[in-house]
Amino acid sequence: MIAYHFPPLAGGSGILRTLGFARHLPDCGWQPLVLSPSALAYAQRGDSQLARSGAQATVRRTLALDAARHLAIGGRYPRCLALPDRWSSWWLSAVPAGLRMIRQYRPDAIWSTYPIATAHLIALTLQKLSGLPWIADQRDPMLDDSDPLAPYPPEPRLHRMHAWIEQRIAARSAAIVCTTPGAIAAHQRRLEQVAGERFHLIENGHDDDEGVAPPDGPRGHRSRFLLLHSGVIYPSERDPQALFEALARLRGDGVLHARNFQLVLRATGHDAWLAGLLAQYGVEDLVTLAPLQPHGAALQEMLAADGLLLLQAANCNAQIPAKLYEYLRCRRPILALTDLAGDSAAKLRQCGIDTIGQLASSGDCARALLRFLELARAGGAPLASDSTIALQTRQARSRSLADLLDHVSHRRTP
Repeated sequence: MIAYHFPPLAGGSGILRTLGFARHLPDCGWQPLVLSPSALAYAQRGDSQLARSGAQATVRRTLALDAARHLAIGGRYPRCLALPDRWSSWWLSAVPAGLRMIRQYRPDAIWSTYPIATAHLIALTLQKLSGLPWIADQRDPMLDDSDPLAPYPPEPRLHRMHAWIEQRIAARSAAIVCTTPGAIAAHQRRLEQVAGERFHLIENGHDDDEGVAPPDGPRGHRSRFLLLHSGVIYPSERDPQALFEALARLRGDGVLHARNFQLVLRATGHDAWLAGLLAQYGVEDLVTLAPLQPHGAALQEMLAADGLLLLQAANCNAQIPAKLYEYLRCRRPILALTDLAGDSAAKLRQCGIDTIGQLASSGDCARALLRFLELARAGGAPLASDSTIALQTRQARSRSLADLLDHVSHRRTP
């Protein structure tokens, strides 16, 4: 299992995906061997999740330098040192280490996960040298050409590099895993040469055995409604300006004020940018920016909130934020400001949740927020059923990956 996102890296939902597989695959008949960067690669580190990797997982860490932090002079570095990403140096140490692991443990398959594309390059090299079947886990799409005027990635050289890697995945992998139906459809449009049965859907999920429980006793009536967004807010993919405009309008109408409403934005990753927007729209008293905290504390905060906010713009219609599954697990009312045609909205509707508004429209943000507040305060906001939530666990996702591993390795467990 070749993964950049793994403890002791702190923050980021990708950690939880790889960590969940590493924890639960042994129960499905597969022994995980994890190849990840050394702690030096990570700007933010924490040890709180290390124990969760499980004693059964063998972990090897190799040197990886961050071009922006370790190879820059005066804040600048050659762009070639950051292709396909800032940790491209990891390839130099990981390939020899991976070959040693293959000789020592004789694994049955290779699995690598994006969005750090260097992980796929390492897997590609090891697959070529070993002949082992390779599963490419495309957690987020590498390319998006749906809008010719705004391709992703926008830099032409990086776009070409990602396209080349995607073509190598098409040529060399035994299976391509995506986390949403929209991502599978986008890959199939670009990779027409790949047979449809090579694409597999394994969504993100939540852990239901973390020992995190709702706060003791009833919440009671809280005069100030606490709405929480937990996680990164990307300037393009989760731009909250329409929401801020809606908040300003509702406060001007006397509907919202600091005594009856508070929006907490936790661990946004872009606090300086957001602070400027809050000042621009004049809603600093309604919105609080809060720092990163350990995952367990973040879950406790979600459980204690009156409502949970999901943001996802139309340019990410083929993605579902991993936090959506954590939100479902917390069994708290969810307000989703997204695009009604996207996979996030479809997933929520599938789970019986219709408190959804258009993120691109300040008017619809205001309408959706007012309806949500009315339902949540009255205890009538829709929640996913227990049976629906149980289907979204990381244990269930690990069983799906184990079935795929059995298939690509031609191994059948008893």
